[in-house]
Amino acid sequence: MTTRDDRRRIVELAEEKSLELDHDVCQKARSDLTNPRTRLSAEIAWLPGVSPRKASQLVENLLHDPMAVREESGLPTLAHLNLLAAAFEAVDSEHDAEDLASFIQEVAYLVDEIDPEDVLRDINEDRAVSGFPEVRALDQIEAELAERKRYYRSAIKDALDRLPPTTLVQVMTDTVEEVTLGGEDHAPELIDDLVDSYEVETQGFLQKEAENVHKLIKAARDSANSGEAAVKPYVDKLDAVARNWDKVAQPIQLSAKARGIDHEASRDLAYEIRSLAIDLFNTHDMLTQAQRLTGLLQELFAELPEVSERVEQDADALADIFHERKQAVARRDEWAREITYRAEIGVMFKDTLSISPDGISWKGQSFSLDSITRVRWGGVRHSVNGVPTGTTYTIAFGDKRSEAVVELKKEDIYSKFIDKLWRAVCVRLLGEMLEALKDGRDLYFGDALLHDDGITLVRHKFLGANERVRCTWGQVQIWNADGSFCIGSKDDKKTNVGISYIHVANTHILEQLIRMAFKKPGLRRLSELLQ
Repeated sequence: MTTRDDRRRIVELAEEKSLELDHDVCQKARSDLTNPRTRLSAEIAWLPGVSPRKASQLVENLLHDPMAVREESGLPTLAHLNLLAAAFEAVDSEHDAEDLASFIQEVAYLVDEIDPEDVLRDINEDRAVSGFPEVRALDQIEAELAERKRYYRSAIKDALDRLPPTTLVQVMTDTVEEVTLGGEDHAPELIDDLVDSYEVETQGFLQKEAENVHKLIKAARDSANSGEAAVKPYVDKLDAVARNWDKVAQPIQLSAKARGIDHEASRDLAYEIRSLAIDLFNTHDMLTQAQRLTGLLQELFAELPEVSERVEQDADALADIFHERKQAVARRDEWAREITYRAEIGVMFKDTLSISPDGISWKGQSFSLDSITRVRWGGVRHSVNGVPTGTTYTIAFGDKRSEAVVELKKEDIYSKFIDKLWRAVCVRLLGEMLEALKDGRDLYFGDALLHDDGITLVRHKFLGANERVRCTWGQVQIWNADGSFCIGSKDDKKTNVGISYIHVANTHILEQLIRMAFKKPGLRRLSELLQ
């Protein structure tokens, strides 16, 4: 029959078919098609707006080449959709994933184009010919269309269920990715419905994979005290499981993002992995593994705006730390090159004087750089009858228990070694001296007593005992004389001390510290240099 046959014709056809088919089935069909209200469902499920002859041709073509209907043009939207929905029955396990994703998109966009008023008009035109009463209420059409949309979703879902799991996931991902432009635009209603159904069916798999992620995170934490080598295998497995999770969850994440929400299960999983990355870095200083997990989160959970923003901040912070450490290593390597020096001293029997990050060595004595607490050096010129005969240079260094003394004649070796010694040891000693003063400790240098806010000097008397006088830094001046660093009162020439460079430990460091302070106008305490 056609949509333009009247009630009498329907009854005749039903009687004829009852001779070939089940009588009850034929009577049910007759009843549905002759009752104006139940007839509406069949009309909407058929090809409204298409002539009987064209409809017969389309159905015939559909039987021979289902996918050819996708090339049809000029058909009413609902009729075209009904043909496309039928074509989904031809989808099998070998169907191309990209083509099927494109097919689903075609249907989804068409569903959004259905106009209930156009459908009402097309149905009533056929009813006017067949003699059935017209449909007056638009809400009847809308109710039937809602049911029809559920059928389209079911037809697509049935086709997807015939695909291998990996192909099904790929089709869903490609479909949602395309229609939402990567989660930026709203998807057609049919796609949202498909994703909701997909989420329900994949829930069991995602829960199982989430449990595996939690086990691996716990194992990584438990093994962290054993070092990075023990943690890495668990991070490797976590990487694989998380990627497996994301591959299945990707369509859901994209759809959620397009709707302005986060996929809750993905968000919770992402924060669990982020927590592990934070713990590995903050507690165990495993920068490499923390960066690896952060990069994984950036890659897999970019569709979760809240997570993505936090992870981006984590990545920037870790990148800064990595850059700082890389620079620190470079500076440390440069510093190591700058302080490394080795020289042979002696005419016939030579001894080796060496300095490096491993320490300082001379004549069987070795000191690590950090153990050295005192240094001193200087030169003494010699002459005979006023004629210069050379200079003897002295360098001494040691810890709290012992000291090594080097004497040499070559100024070049002396100058080079002092330069290395200053970089390797003296800069640290200067800082430690300032910290000691800041803590309120006083330091002796020969006859002088160094304070944070000044220095105690000696007032020299021709008769009677000398006196000790405490001066602020604004009350003193400095100079060099006779191989000594001199500090004296500005107002009393008899109040002063001379501290030998060669014989008193750390005199050179004291001089550098005071000269630095004098370059800071208004400075009252030496420890202010630490600021």
